[in-house]
Parts: sequence; C-alpha cells; structure tokens
Amino acid sequence: MSRLTFSDEQRQFRDFVARFFREQSPVTAARAARAIMMGESGFDPELWRRLGGELGLTGVHVPEAFGGQGFGAVELGIVLEEMGRVAYCGPYFGSAVLATYALLEGATAAQQERWLPPLAAGDIIGSLALAEPGGGWEADAVQASARSSSGRWRLQGTKSYVLDGPIANLFIVAAREPGSAGSDGVSLFAAQADAPGLEVEPLQTMDATRRLSRLRLSGVDAELLGEPGAAAPVLRRVIDRAAVALASEMVGGAQALLDSAVSYAKLRLQFGRLIGSFQAIKHKCADMLLAVELAKSAAYGAAEMAALGADADEFPEAAALAKTLAAEAFLQAAADTIQIHGGIGFTWENDTHLYFKRARSSEVLLGTPAEFRDRFVERVSAREVAYE
Repeated sequence: MSRLTFSDEQRQFRDFVARFFREQSPVTAARAARAIMMGESGFDPELWRRLGGELGLTGVHVPEAFGGQGFGAVELGIVLEEMGRVAYCGPYFGSAVLATYALLEGATAAQQERWLPPLAAGDIIGSLALAEPGGGWEADAVQASARSSSGRWRLQGTKSYVLDGPIANLFIVAAREPGSAGSDGVSLFAAQADAPGLEVEPLQTMDATRRLSRLRLSGVDAELLGEPGAAAPVLRRVIDRAAVALASEMVGGAQALLDSAVSYAKLRLQFGRLIGSFQAIKHKCADMLLAVELAKSAAYGAAEMAALGADADEFPEAAALAKTLAAEAFLQAAADTIQIHGGIGFTWENDTHLYFKRARSSEVLLGTPAEFRDRFVERVSAREVAYE
C-alpha cells in the first residue's frame, strides 16, 4: 500500500477475507444466533478454529519465525475492516491485537517463542489487562502492584474492561512495583487464567458482541515479561498500534451502516415517494459519506505508517487521529442510519442496533475521542518543541 492505495495482492487478500466473513459470519447470522452472543463463551469456537488453524488470520501480522503469516499492519487492518463490516463476535481484537502486540513489543525472544505460536494459531486466547476501575489506558493510571520474592512475582489489585476474560487462557497484566509512581516502575506480566488467586467477573455491557470483564488479583503468581519497570513505552506503542487496528474495524462498521442507509433510502416509500429523494435524507447520507471517507483515509494512512515503522516520529499522531475520526464517524453513521430506518432501526430484527452498540463500546475502548485528541495535540507540541 502506498499513498492510500492497495497492491493487487492486498486487494485479492481483502476479497478473500470479505467473502469468508460474508459467507461464514454475516451480521444476520450473529443476530440470529442469539444464544452465541448471550451465552457464556460469547463466540463461535468452530469459526475461531477456522480463523486460526485454516486461514491463519489470528497470526496475520506475527513474524513467520513465531508461527505467523509475516504480514504487517496493513493486512491486519484489512482483516479488521472486514470483521467490522459484519460486526464479528469473537475474541480477535483482545487476543490477536492487544495480547499479541504486548508480547511483540514487550517480551523477550524466549517468551515470544513460547507464547506467540499458540496465539498466532488460535490455540489459546490472550487478553491485555491494563485499564482499572478508575479508567485510563496508560501506564500512569496503573495501580495494581507486583512484588518480587525469591525470584517470583505476585500480583495484587483489580483490572477492569478486560476483553474476553471468561474465555482467555493468558492474561498480559500491567502492574507496578510498590512505591513507584507515574510511568516509573510499571512492568508487564504473563498470568495463566487458572492461576490461584485470579478471579474473572464478567461485566454487564451494552455491546453483547464484545465481552468485558473485571479481573481480581489476589497474590497471583505471574511471569515478568521483558525488563522490570520498562513497560511504559511498551504500552504506549501497543496502544498506538491497537488504536490503528481498532480504527480499521470501526471504518468497516461505518461503511456497512452507510451502505445499509443508502440501500434502505432507495427502497422505503413515504408520502408516495422514495425517502432517498428527500433533501434531508440526501444531506444525511452525504454527511455520512464524508465522515466515513475521512476516517478511512486516516486509518489507511496510519496503518501504512505502522507497516513502515511504528517508531516514526509522526506515527503516534497518526494513530491518535485515526482512532478519533473513526470513532466519531462510526457513531455518527450508526445514529443517522437508525434515523433513516425509522422505528424499525431500534428493533432486534434489524441489524442497525448491533452496530450502534459496537460503535458506543468502540468509542471508549482504549480511550475516548477527547483523550485521543489531547494525545494528538500533546505529541504534535512535543515534536515541535524538539525541533526548535
């Protein structure tokens, strides 16, 4: 991909992924399979097995040396955009994005060799436990503690907004050494889901397609990842990369809503006319199109920058901008599509409410648009000061 265009291979890859999700996991199937979304697991294990074992999509961005496909952020973005189109219900973002990026960025080579192959194959499910009940997706907000004794680490505290907690096998937990503050003293740890003292409590959320949980850590035995006290810059890189991936997913959902709204406007008759002929509906669809295309450009540009090197000076700014624009475009598209559909847009039998709930949950996942705007301004200002 160069200058927001895709190569022939990437377009073929998109066609393949899009066809798979249209046929195997359409949004209508997710809506009809109410037991899957409302059940204990919250996803289809057989579809997950195919994503990892047959298609290799759970390791699309993992280096081949660790059992992945060896592609990059652009291909990962393609997968997530097509997942977003169908409001895919499964642990992909928590495991293949957050947990995998945490290991790629913060673990030693030996730890990567241990954990990445089963994650890339979809044999185990991982999750990142960073945020806490007070909110905040940055190292400064971490309050959970980690104490070392006789070469072993014990974790104490509470983590919240943890994706796919009940089905995860491995948790990547951010915790700090007692007495440390701010970005200092924060480390990453690997904790097994069945470790004594680790309790998973599912949270009641509006979005049934993306499960969140609270983790209670009571002296949980954990393995230190990487160097002690060095997780703050690692977590910044992980969140930046994850924000770009999430922006791609939201862009896919926003595009699906725009397509749905336009199609419905061409079919629905009111006062003897198609509602698409009314100026108010035309303006609403045009505003949606503008917001979606702007967000899409930001997401594609950030993914390309990540593929070229996430250490580039401007990448954190691009990631913050992509997350902000995609979140706003997705939510706007969801609200406008409900209005265009009228009363039916609120019903279970219509797909629109699933996207609206996903838009709301994605808006605050990893941080709100306002927080990402602040991050964008801070990073631009810091870079300008450095150049002076």
